[in-house]
Amino acid sequence: MNACTMLELGQADCGEDMLPDTALALPVFDSRSAATADQWVLEETPVALVYNGITHAVMLATPQDLEDFALGFSLSEDIVRQGREVFDIDVATRADGVEVAMRITGSALDRLKQARQMRTGRTGCGLCGVESLAQFSTPSPVLGHRTRVTAAALHRAMASLPDHQHLHRLTGAAHAAGWADADGKLLLVREDIGRHNALDKLIGAMVRSGLSPAQGFCVLTSRASYEMVQKAARTGIGLLAAVSAPSALAVRVAQQAGLTLAGFVRHGQHAVYSHAERVQ
Repeated sequence: MNACTMLELGQADCGEDMLPDTALALPVFDSRSAATADQWVLEETPVALVYNGITHAVMLATPQDLEDFALGFSLSEDIVRQGREVFDIDVATRADGVEVAMRITGSALDRLKQARQMRTGRTGCGLCGVESLAQFSTPSPVLGHRTRVTAAALHRAMASLPDHQHLHRLTGAAHAAGWADADGKLLLVREDIGRHNALDKLIGAMVRSGLSPAQGFCVLTSRASYEMVQKAARTGIGLLAAVSAPSALAVRVAQQAGLTLAGFVRHGQHAVYSHAERVQ
């Protein structure tokens, strides 16, 4: 799609002429200048995720890095267990949104059919489409590896994240998820209007780039919900650091999954809510 993308850090930010699918310039009255001027507004588009011809979910997302989004969503929602279970991804713009069609293995398709639930944009509650309490309470896998980092690395990664948030600088409306190595150097960043989508895009980008979730940690420009912790645990991420607060349920899920969860990582301070021994 003709959108501003950042496949790797160090790549130059794309210009405003590359944003027609991702953001719109609209005339807006600004009280600070008491005048009307063009302002960039972030796009929010229905994105249908289709597996072997079956529409499984329609998400509201920023139409950028949709191959990463589709792969990351498939992994974090346990539709596929490995990236190689997705044979190909085709993105097509329709009159009423975007369709991302994937071809997956027979075993993955069987899992999808067993747990299939139609849902629209899980941007708030995280439970839309769940049919029973038993389905909700399915535990996350317990992580085997033990990622360890210094507090300085946490803050180095979080402090550098705004430098790579092109869409947020332009519109003020995008969340970001970043992947850093153990020293806190950011290696990948993905943005989206939805915080869950940004994380899914990052997970997909990590798999496509060959980055191991056992050799770094994730930073978020949002609060940490239980669903984001669950997505991280399902895909092997052992340390999640958020600029804002976690929910109590997110903390319990992190404790059970063996994931280190840090919040309020800003201004040189942080709080570690689970498995604090991994932050030195």
